[in-house]
Amino acid sequence: MAMLHTGTEPLAIAVFARAPLAGAAKTRLIPALGAVRAARLQRRLTLHALRVAQRAVIGRVTLWGAPDVSQRFFRAVQRRCGVNLRSQAGSDLGERMAAAFAAQAGPLLLIGSDCPALLPAHLVAAGNALLDEEPGGRDAVFIPADDGGYVLVGLRRPQPGLFAGIDWGSERVMAQTRQRLAALGLHWVELPGLWDVDRPADLQRLSALEGFVEWSP
Repeated sequence: MAMLHTGTEPLAIAVFARAPLAGAAKTRLIPALGAVRAARLQRRLTLHALRVAQRAVIGRVTLWGAPDVSQRFFRAVQRRCGVNLRSQAGSDLGERMAAAFAAQAGPLLLIGSDCPALLPAHLVAAGNALLDEEPGGRDAVFIPADDGGYVLVGLRRPQPGLFAGIDWGSERVMAQTRQRLAALGLHWVELPGLWDVDRPADLQRLSALEGFVEWSP
């Protein structure tokens, strides 16, 4: 599968992930899993996201780590997977995503590490949708999440204002993002939605996936 380009700029993929530190990772799942197992799940989901990004074979993959990439886990992943490493920077998720897009000269797909249902084919479809040369072009692509957020955002070029004024972590994220897209006059496409793992109720679906059976609640 060929790398995707728009003009002379190749598509790239950013994977956002937190270090799998007990007590600081997957905190909403700690009541169901405990701090240590929640951190182990964060590690497993991050490796899944990276594997999906690399198997899509559509662009260079960068792992954006939080709180920073000095964490031992990130260094080990870099050696194991051969990905680029960057530290997330910003006071909230919107600022951190805006910074990642600003660091990329060309089109970029950004995913988190919370969606075990994400497959390489989803990234290929998102890349093709973003770079589709339809009349007027597309500025953005999204895969919404069924909890009101989204599991993927792709932009042809940085759009700093897109991530401002969003109630991150709420069920209003995608709805508010649509309002921002319209206000900025951007053209976007939404692909079929997926589910992610944020709350204890999500563990039932997670444990039904191949490779995740040990995470039954």
